[in-house]
Amino acid sequence: MESPYIVVLVTTSSKPEAENIAQQLLEAKLIACANIVGPVSSHFRWEGKEEQAEEFLLLMKSRLDLFEALSAQVRALHSYEVPEVLALPVAAGSKTYLDWIGGSLT
Repeated sequence: MESPYIVVLVTTSSKPEAENIAQQLLEAKLIACANIVGPVSSHFRWEGKEEQAEEFLLLMKSRLDLFEALSAQVRALHSYEVPEVLALPVAAGSKTYLDWIGGSLT
């Protein structure tokens, strides 16, 4: 059986921004938890130029059917014109942990 759970990746320009996004999504029960990693060194192309930035990475656990609402809230809260909001499927996981995620969401 395919898992309905996802891990959502979002990068931010600062730790306070990452903390604010995580807090808002937790309060809305759109995520079960978030890990903030960083700073990380990001390398990317923006407006035709190669760029580098120090960012903070949010790893958030949620459910696929909540992704659109989660993504909309991230875009509303985020300082970037085009924020990274990527969902990766959870192929498998501990039943007790997956049950906890499910019980923590809306």
